[in-house]
Order: sequence, then C-alpha cells, then structure tokens
Amino acid sequence: MVLQTSEPPTLFTATSAYSLAAVAFIGFVAKTAAGALLPKSTRWQDKFAFIWLAFDAMIHFCFEGSFLYLSTFGRSVNTSDGPFAELWKEYTRADFRWGVSDPTVVSLEILTVLGAGPLCCYILYQLVRGDPARHYWIVVLSTAELYGGWMTFCPEWLTGSPNLDTSNALYLYVYLIFMNVIWVFIPVWLMYDSYNHIAVSLRLARGAAAVSKKD
Repeated sequence: MVLQTSEPPTLFTATSAYSLAAVAFIGFVAKTAAGALLPKSTRWQDKFAFIWLAFDAMIHFCFEGSFLYLSTFGRSVNTSDGPFAELWKEYTRADFRWGVSDPTVVSLEILTVLGAGPLCCYILYQLVRGDPARHYWIVVLSTAELYGGWMTFCPEWLTGSPNLDTSNALYLYVYLIFMNVIWVFIPVWLMYDSYNHIAVSLRLARGAAAVSKKD
C-alpha cells in the first residue's frame, strides 16, 4: 500500500536546501573538531570514527531532538510550526509516521536522543584521551543504532509498508534509503574495527599470561 500525496513531489525545495546546508555545516564542524582535538599521529580509522561520532551526536541532539520535542511538547510534527517542523514535514512525505507522533518511532527516538547522543559524546572524550576502552562502548552504541534502525522499518515491512511512500525516486532513494542506510554501514564498520582491537588485545593478554606461567 502506498500513500498518495495531494501534490506532485518536488525534487528540490527551499526546505531541502536549508536541511542539506545544515547537515553540511554539522559535517564541517565535526571535521574541524577532529583536526583540533586529535593528535596529528592519530590513525585514519580513529579520525574517521571521531568525525562520524561528532556528526552523529549533533544529528541526534539537533535534528532528532527537535522531532522528539515536537512529538511530545508540541503533540506532533504535523500540528507544529517553525523551521524544524518544516524539515520533518518534508520527511513525512516519505514516512507518514514521523508526522503523527507514532508511539514506536517516538519511543526509539527517546533512546536515541537521551541515550545514543550522550554516549557519542563520551566516546569522543575517550578518543581524545586515547582510551582503548572506547572500543567496548563503540560496539554498544553501534548495536543500539542498528537495532533502532531495524525496529523503525521492520514493522513496516511486515505489514506491507502502509506508511511509506516509495512511489518516486526522491522518496525512496533519498529520504528513505540514503538518509537511513549510513546508520547501517558505518556502525557495522565501527563494530568490525573495534572487534579487531578487542580480539587482538585479548589474544595478546592470553599470550602474555601463558609466557608468565612458563617463567
């Protein structure tokens, strides 16, 4: 089932331009922060992780935080006004649930804004300090974000996607796929990188313990 819109989709609107500009600015701030706070000798994987986590935190707090505010204190996106309300109204063209304060979506966003956002900041602090314990928390964060994405879309798929409009490339490939798939591939890569660090450290510790027993 596909929801029909009363107006033909516009490929690029003023809201789209402002939203993309805001995302680009957030990415610039994240990259600038990485260059200012991380040592020059930091390996590229950790620099990338810092930029992503800083970007991730700001998206959670600014964009998703505004959705959570509008959906709790403002009742819903569709009944609210302002720049953030317009941003989310644009997204609701592809996924109707974000405009009506769907309980499942709001519940997931509570965990995202109040849980994942602060955890991103904590991992950033660990990255700056060079604390290897960050790898555990990266796995926790990435698992939570993958689960959040699954629970956002799996109920729709199982019920025939009644709230999703995939009738054109803009909605399907930009709003639904591109704006969500990066929160799948990057967390998976982060988990893989952190798993390698944890596994190597544990094997080295086991080897050192075996050597000390022989001595």
